Amino acid sequence: MNEQIKVRIESIDAEAKGIARIDGKTIFINDVLPNEEVLIEIYKRKPTFDLARLIKIITPSIDRVEPLCPNFGNCGGCSLQHMEFNAQILSKQKVLIDNLKHIGRVETQNVLQPIIGTPWGYRHRARMSAKYVFKKDSALVGFREKGSPYVADMSECLVLPKHISDIIPNLRHLISQLSIKDKIPQIEVAIGDKINVLVFRVMEPLSSTDEEIVIAFVNEHNKTMLEKVQESNKLLQVWLQPKGLDSVYPFYPLNVPPLSYELKNFGIEMPYFPTEFTQVNPLINQEMIDLALNLLDIQEDDEILDFFCGIGNFTLPMATKAKHVFGIEGSSQLVARATQNAKHNNLADKTNYMNADLFTIDSQWLKTLGKRNKWLIDPPRDGAAELIKSITPDIAPSKIVYISCNPATLARDAGVLVNTHGYQLVNAGVMNMFPHTSHVESIAEFIKITHRL
Repeated sequence: MNEQIKVRIESIDAEAKGIARIDGKTIFINDVLPNEEVLIEIYKRKPTFDLARLIKIITPSIDRVEPLCPNFGNCGGCSLQHMEFNAQILSKQKVLIDNLKHIGRVETQNVLQPIIGTPWGYRHRARMSAKYVFKKDSALVGFREKGSPYVADMSECLVLPKHISDIIPNLRHLISQLSIKDKIPQIEVAIGDKINVLVFRVMEPLSSTDEEIVIAFVNEHNKTMLEKVQESNKLLQVWLQPKGLDSVYPFYPLNVPPLSYELKNFGIEMPYFPTEFTQVNPLINQEMIDLALNLLDIQEDDEILDFFCGIGNFTLPMATKAKHVFGIEGSSQLVARATQNAKHNNLADKTNYMNADLFTIDSQWLKTLGKRNKWLIDPPRDGAAELIKSITPDIAPSKIVYISCNPATLARDAGVLVNTHGYQLVNAGVMNMFPHTSHVESIAEFIKITHRL
């Protein structure tokens, strides 16, 4: 047994690991909170840091709570259930501000009120793993265990809506009945406003008997749902994915409403395929769009560039207020979907879309788009380094609103905008897109400084 050491937790990092220091060396520990005094055991030593496991909490934080989910600690889906909900928000806000300061060397003039949301049942998108265990003659369906490739043994998930969480035991039983029970590694969940979709990744085709079993499962579920008088009584539809994402197709039933979500404040309906990217938290998404458009202060004569536009989640709401919005996206499939959604919502005359790799562009390419007075940027975790670097004075917009799912890359890009391109960071804040996880979704507003003689 390694030596057990008493330490005080200084803070938690962007992955929810606690940080302590021994003789100036950083130690990372799971399942601890700031200001706790704990007993730890170091299990891995690195040149610049060590990893340790928690042995005992000596003095607990005032923010420590009992996790509500019985899977917490084993399931890797959540990492902060042991922290009081509002304290989670403040912790994420601190991560954002610290990243801006230490990585970007910038500070925001104003910290926005956080968008908080609801702590449970928020997750309308999920990719669950599946595994049939021959020794136990049983299937597992759920998220991976924390720090492990194994599927957690779970029968419910409290961050999924209850009507989806409730069918996890039924999905385990369903897989166990199939002839290809060991050839289904994944079930993707997509919850729309009118229908719930499950996408089964199938490594081999279903047999005719398997098809009958799946159809019976769906029919039984839908019969039960239709007997319930509640918002969650939407029908279930199963899709199959035999190969890559482009192989996905609806299996049963076929004559059902399309998968879609509504942006009520703008009268917009967004159809999408279950494997196309959409935000996991629809309530936060609605508030995020409202906030982004308020920060952009869109006027009737504004022409806006929407970088990393996806299926048009921001493009179409902006188009209801602006003169024109030009969406740019790296996936040709998403560009096609965005174009369809613009037509579906009678906004085709106020939008255009382009397929372009925004990670390889330069200033010459950017100039071909022409000058637009406002930009919205919503990149993946890698950020928008090439786009930001490519800004030149002749095409620089007066305002940029930047949505980020990674505070480190936002901070990096903010540093370039402020310290190289002459923007002011006037607003920044967090949006709790993934409660009980360390994920930090954030938003920042930049305004171009103009010098007058």
